[in-house]
Amino acid sequence: MDKREAPYERDDKEKRPEDRECTMSRHKESRPCVPIHLKLTLTIREAAEYSNIGINKIDSLLRQPNCPFVLYVGTRKLVKRREFEDFIRQQLII
Repeated sequence: MDKREAPYERDDKEKRPEDRECTMSRHKESRPCVPIHLKLTLTIREAAEYSNIGINKIDSLLRQPNCPFVLYVGTRKLVKRREFEDFIRQQLII
């Protein structure tokens, strides 16, 4: 059967979002994604994608003294999701 005859078949690249595997991972092995709303902490990239705020802006917010939603793990900076959401809810301008 030719692909032109069956337009309803999907390629591997056209999977539904819930069927996709994590692409932000630095590891070679594939593992299923944990939904962002279930994560306690987010990377800067995930926080940017989640909030639609740029990576540089989030990084500058994390550098502010006494930032309520930064978590340092060694030299890595992670974003505490719930505190980040509360911070965004309270702000009119970022």
